[in-house]
Amino acid sequence: MLKVDNLTFSYNTKNTGSPVLSNINFSVNRGEHVSIIGESGSGKSTLLKLLYGEYDLNEGYIFWEDTEILGPKYNLVVGYDFMKYVAQEFDLMPFITVEENIGKHLSNFFPEEKKERVAELLEVVELTDFAKTKVKTLSGGQKQRVALARALAKKPEIILLDEPFSHIDNFQKQSLRRSVFNYLKEKNIACIVATHDSEDVLGFADRMIVLHDSIVMSNKSPQELYKNPEMPLTASFFGEFNLLNDDIIYAHQLKIVEKSDLRVDVYHNYFKGHYYLIEAHTEDDIIYFENRTALEINSKVFLEILKRQ
Repeated sequence: MLKVDNLTFSYNTKNTGSPVLSNINFSVNRGEHVSIIGESGSGKSTLLKLLYGEYDLNEGYIFWEDTEILGPKYNLVVGYDFMKYVAQEFDLMPFITVEENIGKHLSNFFPEEKKERVAELLEVVELTDFAKTKVKTLSGGQKQRVALARALAKKPEIILLDEPFSHIDNFQKQSLRRSVFNYLKEKNIACIVATHDSEDVLGFADRMIVLHDSIVMSNKSPQELYKNPEMPLTASFFGEFNLLNDDIIYAHQLKIVEKSDLRVDVYHNYFKGHYYLIEAHTEDDIIYFENRTALEINSKVFLEILKRQ
């Protein structure tokens, strides 16, 4: 497994000021999918780079099984054969084809095996029709998919993904996400994903690590954190929410009733497909709740909090 013990890191070489990450502890088992969430600047990408060995730690240790992950002070070449990292910048070779990029580091001594492996990965990232296309002509989303396939080519034991579907349009994102994450589970490849997108987490992640103020605030399953968000940051990752009497209440947990202690004035209707998100005002607060139909602006309604499921 991957084990992170008391990891502390600062970009300031003199170690003055607040560290980017402080006293980080967690582990990841083989085949496990762990998502890292947090606000921009919370250290998600930095943590992935530390796990890959791009930087030297100020304090702490990182191990994969019995191998310590060390930074550039100790390794002339960053990285390890058992681990791959897909960053938001794609280090691809633009003047060769998609299939040549994916198979670049596979042995030519076994041409049939190499051909089969490349074909398998082209299917995983849904680029079979672009196998002979030169990378320089691809869109940003297509390049991101090539980078994913290339990282998987040599069958890593663990893969680190930084916003892995950020450049891919919604038309292809859903099926691609299922294809890639199901493939990782099938091959028992551990996966750590830094993301802002709840769709990368719900339905796929075994655990969520929430980074805030340089530390790990939560390390639980998505189901646990969704049902009982420990802080507004976590709730905001899953959807619209309200703070009522210091309780976090999702918009879908409020319903219209004939009479209650919570009366609001309807201010705006936002069409969301199979429901409307209603923005309503009290004397002191803005309240969001869901309703099957739009409501008349300036009408008054009463709301009740549904029991948590």
